[in-house]
Amino acid sequence: MNGLQWWILVGLMVSGGILLIGWRLVPAQPDLADALARLAPTTARRTATGTGGEPADLTDRLGLWALRNLPGRLSGNTPHRDLAILGRSIQRLYGEKLLFAVILAAAVPVLAAIYGMVLPVPPAFAAAGVALGAVLGWRLPTANLARAAAQARLEFNRALGSYVDLVALERSAGSSAPGQALENAAEIGDSWPFQRISDELARSWYSGETTWDAIGHLADELGLPALDDVADIMRLAGAEGSQVHDTLRARSTALRSQLLMAEQARAKARSTRMTIPSTLMAIVFAAVLVTAAVLRLTAG
Repeated sequence: MNGLQWWILVGLMVSGGILLIGWRLVPAQPDLADALARLAPTTARRTATGTGGEPADLTDRLGLWALRNLPGRLSGNTPHRDLAILGRSIQRLYGEKLLFAVILAAAVPVLAAIYGMVLPVPPAFAAAGVALGAVLGWRLPTANLARAAAQARLEFNRALGSYVDLVALERSAGSSAPGQALENAAEIGDSWPFQRISDELARSWYSGETTWDAIGHLADELGLPALDDVADIMRLAGAEGSQVHDTLRARSTALRSQLLMAEQARAKARSTRMTIPSTLMAIVFAAVLVTAAVLRLTAG
């Protein structure tokens, strides 16, 4: 190893030591909701362990270690609704965060050593690269989770329009009570949004709550305002016996209109972005033509 590589190694060791000392001195401030969720027996069995009572794999084990040992400031605001709609556990997220942070932080010294064979790399730049890689790796899984959750909510809302129409048909027949209409409509579809609604309605039988309250809790858990509107409509039908067929059909029509407007906005944004490379290609082509003409004039 040359002198530069030794300096990089020494800088990493010193930075790591300072980081460990600071980590031990900073008092942990765990999130109260996370702590209560881990203390709840049913939640712990469902989210923190696998089928055999142990964490499912290495990522889950690392996530549990991170939740128990890392300072609470590092966790920030846990995206519980994004995790819920994707069916992922909290320790899975933090295991991915820890893995990404370690991989990106470890990749910087390797790249610095390879690049140092050609040009010298200041140790300060290498240390800053390690810190930047760790920060980016820690935040990357949260960004990926947010994108996946947004796509899942879009799929849920698409299925919700059909579900609301089915509930309206059940109510228009006049033979189904509000709760029974919600259950019958959920059993018709076989997609995952219908399955989530059906599972929540099945749990309401054992918990003793009404079906519309169960739908409302599911909407709050997953972050779906449109589903909460359906729960409010059916709550009105169950409490006052109102005829809600027209209201449900109007809600499904409005939901489809919102989805259509969102799709049109995304298509317009993508079309706008496509004009940038086309403009750049036109500029490059014009520059090539002008350069050739100028070279001919100067040569002549």
